[in-house]
Amino acid sequence: MRWTSALAIYVLFWAFSVFLVLPFGVRTSDEVGAARVPGQAESAPHEFRAGRIALRVTIVATILFVLFQLNYRYGWITPGDVDFFDRMNMETR
Repeated sequence: MRWTSALAIYVLFWAFSVFLVLPFGVRTSDEVGAARVPGQAESAPHEFRAGRIALRVTIVATILFVLFQLNYRYGWITPGDVDFFDRMNMETR
């Protein structure tokens, strides 16, 4: 695999990991005991720490990308393994 393809796949894993990481560790103003700003949603986080979230996302994305690369190299899961409707054999008929 070319390094540009690997980089593009890593960026996709990073963007996907944002949605995995964001819901965890969020504390609202009510949970912290702080006053809400007028117009603030009840579910809005009390404190948004972009650096901490970026670090968590990077760790998760790197782990997932390494697993992807190892599967690409060693072929643990192939397209035939996830072909639940036997479509690969239908094309050869």
